Amino acid sequence: MKSEKAIVVFSGGQDSTTCLFWTMEQFGEVEAVTFDYGQRHRLEIECAKEIAKELGVKHHILDMSLLNQLAPNALTREDIQVEEGEDGGLPNTFVPGRNLLFLSFAGVVASQVGAKHIVTGVCQTDFSGYPDCRDIFIKSLNVTLNLAMDDTFVIHTPLMWLTKAQTWELADKLGALDFVRNKTLTCYNGIKADGCGECPACKLRRRGLEEYLRSRKGSIHA
Repeated sequence: MKSEKAIVVFSGGQDSTTCLFWTMEQFGEVEAVTFDYGQRHRLEIECAKEIAKELGVKHHILDMSLLNQLAPNALTREDIQVEEGEDGGLPNTFVPGRNLLFLSFAGVVASQVGAKHIVTGVCQTDFSGYPDCRDIFIKSLNVTLNLAMDDTFVIHTPLMWLTKAQTWELADKLGALDFVRNKTLTCYNGIKADGCGECPACKLRRRGLEEYLRSRKGSIHA
């Protein structure tokens, strides 16, 4: 795939940054697309800009403010506290239609720049119960996107079946563990690197990192 071009759906967070490094290793030409949907913390977009610039990746930022109007929730409103789902319900950080729209527009960008590959960091193993992070959704949308645009895109999900610890392991194998740990933004409270340590995203990230570092230390001493 070194002769081919790919687009990465890029937020500046741990998962999408790991995917960006993965894509740069897999493909000869890589561009990133970030969506400005009025997210609660503008630092997310600045973080994505900084990472793309440092890695020398062409970066597209698309205005998706309509999504903010349609889907008021904890990621788009400062007056809504982040809460996990109760009794199997969705957490209030779920933005309805987000990945459907993001991947569809990533397909439009891909068609304009001549890319046949779209990479996204969605994951069904360690996720918050979001229905649009499931493998079946990605496969379905891939078919729909190709039919809608009469093209042959391939949507890649390198993290789909990885735990958060395995995602850290992948970043390490790509030589990007310290970069991902120190320069990405995962925290729902808008704090870079290790974050606030209290929100669901930070807890998941920290648990995964600690699990991976323990396993790495164990393998060294084995």
